[in-house]
Amino acid sequence: MRWPALLQTRALPWLQELCARRWRQLLEWRGRWQPREDTIHLALAAGVGIVGGLCNAAFYFTNQSLKLLFLGRPGDPADIAAWLNPWLRFAVPALGGLAAGLVLHWGLRFAGRGGSTNLLEVVVAGDGRLPFRANLVKTLSSLLSVATGASVGREGPIVQLSATLASKGGQWVQAPPYRLRLLVACGAAAGLAAAYNAPIAGAVFAAQIVLGNFAMNLFAPLVCASVIAAVVSRSFFGLEPLYRVPGFEFTRVAQLPWFLVLGALAGGLGAAFLRLLQRCEEGFRRLQQPVFVLLMLA
Repeated sequence: MRWPALLQTRALPWLQELCARRWRQLLEWRGRWQPREDTIHLALAAGVGIVGGLCNAAFYFTNQSLKLLFLGRPGDPADIAAWLNPWLRFAVPALGGLAAGLVLHWGLRFAGRGGSTNLLEVVVAGDGRLPFRANLVKTLSSLLSVATGASVGREGPIVQLSATLASKGGQWVQAPPYRLRLLVACGAAAGLAAAYNAPIAGAVFAAQIVLGNFAMNLFAPLVCASVIAAVVSRSFFGLEPLYRVPGFEFTRVAQLPWFLVLGALAGGLGAAFLRLLQRCEEGFRRLQQPVFVLLMLA
């Protein structure tokens, strides 16, 4: 028998069978060691937590640098206001609002339309895709407002930036929509946990407000992202709480009704404040002025 015929009748079938057997073993090994869905979510949430903690640190140090540039010194806004001349206490926030409005006015035109920038909207009714450039513009605008003394908190832009980077990372790894929505919620939880040094609050906020679901397969990644974000943030700022509250001891049962009254009053005042904000927003809309004029007036 000639060598070509021998190879075709004996060696080639044996080689094909060997390759098929090895391929089946590889597929079996891949199926056995393929990570579970929950494991993938926890790993991604850990990465989002690191991003959230770094976003908080970057926002803080940039904010302090801008205060040094615009106000002459970093630190607490109330202390800086007491140090400034009376007319600067009005001029600096107004000029900061003007600068923030101009950034929004021109920056959003440059960014173009890339979908909704509303975090809740893209999670509840969307596919989890947050427009990257538009949210960066909004973050920069918020940073200018905070640095020049506007009465807005820094947690909002940190949450938005962290969620946007989580969404962008999910798009980069081609995550499906359901996983993108979870990553956006993890980004929101990480941003809030890092901003307030409160990992439990960050996880509960994202579960209740963003996802509207406390299922364990969703809540566990939120907790993971929040805890890691808080740990990363604490590596920069230590374990000091953001707000110091005087100690209080509950000593008598007769005090309990007053706590109920306090809760009712706080809820009523919160609702009234939200209503006041809505009325102010409606009033500013009726002015029909560019956004930089409205922010300067605000």
